[in-house]
Amino acid sequence: MEPQPSAAKKILLSAGVIIAYGMYAAFRQLVLGANQPDVSSNIPALSVVPTITAATPRPSAAPSAPSPSPSSAPRGQYRDGQYTGAVADAYYGPLQVQAVIQGGRLTNINFLQYPNDRSRSVEINYYALPILRTEAIQAQSARVDAVTGASDSSPAFVQSLSSALAQAR
Repeated sequence: MEPQPSAAKKILLSAGVIIAYGMYAAFRQLVLGANQPDVSSNIPALSVVPTITAATPRPSAAPSAPSPSPSSAPRGQYRDGQYTGAVADAYYGPLQVQAVIQGGRLTNINFLQYPNDRSRSVEINYYALPILRTEAIQAQSARVDAVTGASDSSPAFVQSLSSALAQAR
């Protein structure tokens, strides 16, 4: 049977852990502080995420064939407008999206609510929500893969977006 560490050793070890964590936190603040989202503000939407827009075609030197009239252009599967999805439980808070439909296609997703009161939730959603937005717009549906590390936000996103898109049909 091994001897138990003394109380002094336990206190010294605990102090070392606390000091190491303090140094790590100071390092993160100094080096990464400017790149971290502001946890103290309640942002109604992820405004730090660039809006995805369609690329503008460049004019060509050679004349092109006449473009089809607007009436013959294919329509998307949704009615134009903004549709608010149901509030979904993302475990650490509610998640709610608004689907923006233009020309019958899903063109943008605004995040009305998402877990953002804990620094870890902000970090996860700062990373995951833009990925989910991009995937859904590319798929033109709520059928997207879950983002690794966002096992609570991903299904909540799918649930809220599904209800918004159901209104747009």
